[in-house]
Amino acid sequence: MANPSENLARAKTKLIEEGWCVLPDVLAGTEASAALGTLWKTAEAWAASGGDTFMKVLDPNASNVRVFNLIGLDPLFRDLILHEAASELVEALLGPDFMISNFTANIARPGSGSMSLHSDQALVVPEPWLEPWSINIIWCLSDVSFENGATLFIPGSHKVRRLEELGEKPRERLTPFEAKAGSIIAMDGRVWHTSGKNITADQDRALLFGYYSRGFLRPQVNWNVVLPADVQNGLQPELRQRLGLDASANTAVGAHILAAGL
Repeated sequence: MANPSENLARAKTKLIEEGWCVLPDVLAGTEASAALGTLWKTAEAWAASGGDTFMKVLDPNASNVRVFNLIGLDPLFRDLILHEAASELVEALLGPDFMISNFTANIARPGSGSMSLHSDQALVVPEPWLEPWSINIIWCLSDVSFENGATLFIPGSHKVRRLEELGEKPRERLTPFEAKAGSIIAMDGRVWHTSGKNITADQDRALLFGYYSRGFLRPQVNWNVVLPADVQNGLQPELRQRLGLDASANTAVGAHILAAGL
């Protein structure tokens, strides 16, 4: 039986070569269950504060429960976004100079539909998409299957450089990311994907999406605006740096040039 370091090494190789990987057992069963409970409480608090859990621009109906600004809502999510295994996968693809661009949740309840086909990097960077400049780390807080709405992706689409290269009827090539609760799925930001439909009668599918990007890309979220002052003041230095909260946010990208003394 492979040890965790061997699993992580294989996952990194698969991510780089194939654009995705699944790393199982990052959270123990009890940890995943507890995180799911925290997510539901957070979703209720988010809605009670006036936050919208249904995004018409994203989902066809309200059976997809969306929660935004997870980092500002509970300490658990501040821990997960910097989890060692997640960070190692991000760094394997993007290098050490990366920022936290977004962190959200998507709970697909029975009857939820599929959103538009897209790649996350295509949403923030114009074509051509020549290099991996972003990545999603997907936390599975419940078992994820095709039937309960697993994320659907097009294998090999991280090599698509322009929209026209997707070809005709790209949705016919979609396949699901299936994984057990406690796993994380790493997905190159260039991979074309969509949410699946939850066709079960009684299963929720709960996922967290940590989106990271290279330091020279503007994050999707302005963390200085959305994070309460007390949360910002209590953040550890690494998280502050990854969120771009300090005076200097992205100078690491040129550090190797300065170090070379050119």
